[in-house]
Amino acid sequence: MNDETRRAFEAIVLVASDPVDPQLLAQLLEVSQADVEAMAAELTRQYEAENRGFQLVRVAGGYRFQSHVDAAPYVERFVLEGQSARLSAAALETLAIVAYKQPISRAQVASIRGVDPDGVLRTLQQRGYVEPIGRDAGPGQATMWGTTPTFLERLGLDSVDQLPPIADFLPGADVVEALERGLRVDSASDSQAEATSDGPVSGDDTVSDDDIVSSEGIVSSGDIVSSDDVITGGSISDSA
Repeated sequence: MNDETRRAFEAIVLVASDPVDPQLLAQLLEVSQADVEAMAAELTRQYEAENRGFQLVRVAGGYRFQSHVDAAPYVERFVLEGQSARLSAAALETLAIVAYKQPISRAQVASIRGVDPDGVLRTLQQRGYVEPIGRDAGPGQATMWGTTPTFLERLGLDSVDQLPPIADFLPGADVVEALERGLRVDSASDSQAEATSDGPVSGDDTVSDDDIVSSEGIVSSGDIVSSDDVITGGSISDSA
């Protein structure tokens, strides 16, 4: 590939606001798409060998220039300076659900998150991260949601297939088992405490006629309370 074609490639990708499709590049440069792919790979290697602060990457089906990952702290400092608009935790959760489960309906998102996602979906749509991508074939023909090329561009991905496996974010079986065991123990302890302090007497723990119940517990059989004894403040005392 001659220098003029290479310089034209760089100029087009540099001024483009969105990733440039290789087929479009082939038409503009009057070369084959295979030549475009080969030139892009060569430029990528060249920039990396020269330790440049930017990279030529393929995202969302096209090519673009972006800052090198090693320079991320500096770029983040520049971009976030004076900025306060960030996605909420609810928005990030909903976006992750849509990304991994798409196409997905609003009702399906609600069933996973446990809350109505309408407001969050509108926010994500306004930001350009999700969009309606079709209708459900079932009853009601619910709107199905999916991610956009902007979402892929922001994450530096060429397709959603490059999303990290969701299993990487889940705890291991040993952690889940330990959590369940802890919950079972806590639940059993709480139940026993409630049965002792406030709950009803069950099983073989019966109260006989001779048992006297005070506000703080049971006076066992054999503890005789005379008529002169007075129950005050949860305890039994001799009357004056």
